Amino acid sequence: MVDALAKSLVRKPVASDGLAQGAIDYRKRISDHVAFALLVYTGLHIFVTMGALKTGNGNILPYFALIVLVAAIIPACRWFEKRWEGLSDAEAGDPALSGVFRRDVAMIWAGALSLPVILTLFAKAMLALF
Repeated sequence: MVDALAKSLVRKPVASDGLAQGAIDYRKRISDHVAFALLVYTGLHIFVTMGALKTGNGNILPYFALIVLVAAIIPACRWFEKRWEGLSDAEAGDPALSGVFRRDVAMIWAGALSLPVILTLFAKAMLALF
């Protein structure tokens, strides 16, 4: 127990970016999640939309939906990233932010994985109506 207390009182070395060595930098981690989520979203959206395009009716709506939705998701992801960019070095490694970070990451990935499917189903429904 004394050994654990002594370890907790030892000052951790500080990296060049001002964070304690080994500390999580939420700014970098959210940026990584946004980048990978955009790749997954775009790939999934293309894959799902291409399935919808195989219907053969030659409608331009799926192509238009693909362009608009890729262009619309980028500002949304950028908004999440900007929320974390403004943190100071001390705040960027604050363990108290882990719950908020996990919530934002869950929202990013929920959107990246569900929006392509939902939007393609919506586009298919619109095609069926018209």
